[in-house]
Amino acid sequence: MVTTRQHPQEFSPPVTSTFASKQAISTREHSPAPRGHWAHIPSKLVILWLLGSIPFVIWDTGYVLLRPYSMPGGALHAIWSPYALYGTVDYIYGWPAYHARNGFTSAQSSLNVLETICYLFYLWTVWAHGKAIGPRGKPKAPERGIRLLLFDRKYVDGRTGAFSLLVVFSASVMTLSKTILYGLNEAYSGFKSVGHNSLAALIFLWIIPNGFWIVFPSLATYFLGKEIVDALETASGVPGNTAKNAMRAKAS
Repeated sequence: MVTTRQHPQEFSPPVTSTFASKQAISTREHSPAPRGHWAHIPSKLVILWLLGSIPFVIWDTGYVLLRPYSMPGGALHAIWSPYALYGTVDYIYGWPAYHARNGFTSAQSSLNVLETICYLFYLWTVWAHGKAIGPRGKPKAPERGIRLLLFDRKYVDGRTGAFSLLVVFSASVMTLSKTILYGLNEAYSGFKSVGHNSLAALIFLWIIPNGFWIVFPSLATYFLGKEIVDALETASGVPGNTAKNAMRAKAS
């Protein structure tokens, strides 16, 4: 999250904003946003993760919500043929949970729909409203397409940038929490759905694949959350350590 004291001559004089300058961040990011303005600079890691994970999540959600037609023997199974194997590794995705009318699988996939909508909204916002940053922090001519999403340094300012940051942070927390809940559900049930696997199958076909949805959402939650905290700290007009010392002094 960026505020800046410096701005190139191409920009009009700065406009007063509720966000104060933060020199350390502005120096690191070289944001071209006008002085006193806040701007969200999307993380390339988060963008890459979303572009890679969204198609898989849509595919996975389709399998769950279209059961039994997507399962072995169903009319649509050809689209989801790898799940013939995965359903024998994780019974939550297989016939045992379906016949037992276990609602957890469909419940978590329903939340996938909401998360995916949030992520698609974020990517669209970056694509439609992102402003590319050129050499030395100067603005570039606007470009749209995969280059803006993947390669160009960019920022999204104003209320649009703030709202998109809030949306992607909330969705990342949802993804992380849901995946941890998925694992805890297995642990507290005595690994009822995956305990029949060999150690190698459990590691390579269950732990590692699901681990991606813990590692990357954790990183996204950390970086996006830090950006929000930095902005709130800057808006308060008091550096973080100074604010903490003042609170301690007041308490004493």
